[in-house]
Amino acid sequence: GFDFYSILKNRLLFHRLNNMTQTNFKPLVHGIFDPATWTVTYVVYERVGGACAIIDSVLDYDAKSGRTSHASADQVVSFVRENKLHVKWILETHAHADHLTAAPYLKEKLGGQIGIGAHITSVQQVFQKVFHLEPEFKTDGSQFDVLLKPGQAIALDDLAGDIIDVPGHTPACVAYQFGDAVFVGDTLFMPDVGTARCDFPGGDAKALYASVQKLLTLPADTRLFMCHDYPPTDRPIAFESSVAEQRAHNIHVHDGVSEAEFVAMRTQRDATLDMPVLILPAVQVNIRAGELPPAEANGTRYLKIPLNAL
Repeated sequence: GFDFYSILKNRLLFHRLNNMTQTNFKPLVHGIFDPATWTVTYVVYERVGGACAIIDSVLDYDAKSGRTSHASADQVVSFVRENKLHVKWILETHAHADHLTAAPYLKEKLGGQIGIGAHITSVQQVFQKVFHLEPEFKTDGSQFDVLLKPGQAIALDDLAGDIIDVPGHTPACVAYQFGDAVFVGDTLFMPDVGTARCDFPGGDAKALYASVQKLLTLPADTRLFMCHDYPPTDRPIAFESSVAEQRAHNIHVHDGVSEAEFVAMRTQRDATLDMPVLILPAVQVNIRAGELPPAEANGTRYLKIPLNAL
């Protein structure tokens, strides 16, 4: 017979699930700023007590002593536990050159799978040669739990997740979209800071321009979350923007800036930039999914400093 309540229940369920996949659904986003590296780690989730993803975590590293610690990562652990969240994903937007990832530590404490864009293999191939890593080091991405490609499912409960390839800063950069929130990594910064550099191995200013245009075709009210903030003035730290704000005000790629203009600007500007302070330790660790190099015969782990190579 006619079951009005079952039909209504099914329609409500369909409506809810359908909304979860639309960009007008607003997931909860918590950012934790690390002042030592100007990095923001994000926890994104649908509801307290539900599944979450951690994006771009930080392992504290003292370059003078070579010691690691977990103050930044422990803030993430505390937030996740306080909100009774279940970690499903520990995501990297790329292999960072300015901080070390705490992904293995967070996985040990909280669970979850470590994921990164599938093109990380090309980055591993480049830096395996730069650092002349041990013969056992694999360049197939197998250090990570999952290599992610556009179209691959990274859902959190009922909240669908999407992967967006955004090469340019590195060939392996990806952005992650959950509802109306997009985590852009280093592809974009706040409008008064601009865009990522493209002079690292595999970087490409034309590719970055195309990647930015891909992001800026999203709905105007899409929330964009930056991996870093480097305030050019004394304004407070900020790391959330929108497509509309970026299109109107980004100093490098606002509406009307052509590819040729952008490439010329980026090439000229990148030639003046110093290398990031932590690039040598960070890249060696991050292409290993955050694991430290294997211990040598004396039980100590070592990082390499290639001389006159970069």
